[in-house]
Amino acid sequence: RRDVARRDVARRDVARRAGAMEIITDAREMRAWTRARRARGERVAFVPTMGALHEGHLALVDIARARCACDAVVLSVYVNETQFAPGEDFDAYPRVGDADERAARARGVDCVFAPKRMYANEGEGEGAAHETYVEVAELSKGLCAKTRPHFFKGVATIVTKLFNVVEPDAAVFGKKDYQQWRVIRRMARDLDFDIDVVGGEIVRESDGLAMSSRNLLLTTENRGKATVIYRSLSEAKATAERAPTTSDALVTRVSERIRDGGGEVDYVQAMEPESLTPYVGVLDSPCVIAVAAKFGSVRLLDNVEIMCGE
Repeated sequence: RRDVARRDVARRDVARRAGAMEIITDAREMRAWTRARRARGERVAFVPTMGALHEGHLALVDIARARCACDAVVLSVYVNETQFAPGEDFDAYPRVGDADERAARARGVDCVFAPKRMYANEGEGEGAAHETYVEVAELSKGLCAKTRPHFFKGVATIVTKLFNVVEPDAAVFGKKDYQQWRVIRRMARDLDFDIDVVGGEIVRESDGLAMSSRNLLLTTENRGKATVIYRSLSEAKATAERAPTTSDALVTRVSERIRDGGGEVDYVQAMEPESLTPYVGVLDSPCVIAVAAKFGSVRLLDNVEIMCGE
């Protein structure tokens, strides 16, 4: 096994010198890849994704190099089954394979980790099925968890597993999924991961719609309607920064605008940026307004940060 590992490291070093991007599917090989670089004094950054890469994902690769001062970037592609409940869009979630590899290579990703599976299955020579999960108790409450109570247990578990496999120095997550970003930061702190968890700003289409892999599932009509999310959030931000206003007034206005625009509101909430507790009263300190809304069967997320009082 040691000889095989040495040959794998030598092969990867040749590929690295040639400027080639590695594609790894095995957890042991992924660990060896990272450890070889860290042994040379390099820093490794990690961008976890579920694939169907768009500019929002690829911007996180740029952040990994610039803000995290890392020498190598690993990007994972894995559609995590444990964050989907029965009847959700696990089977429909976009999977584009070769297109993801081309996009990652063009952006200068050093390694794509694309495991076939991440959970032990009973009956496949692994004994009992996977039974260990990670939960972040308080930050996982409310917001997305109201309608998807299983979601953050699945997210925290898969990210923990990926952190243990990739062993990065830094990891970059998009802030479009604002609650998820906060949950992962808290998990990394509480479990003593020596990983800098960095948030990347939302990347938008030219009409303001937050980039998301699920945008591919929107009909042409609903794609046009969905732009009301960002318009309503932008109006709320401008209102709060122009004159004193309450969180309730902003939430009411954003909710009305989305419904009038053809969306089904899951939630609109004004909240404290770190604790995610509801923001109450006149805005005089930083606040986040987060939205989840459906257009047709497609659920979209977005948010704006309002820096009142700074």
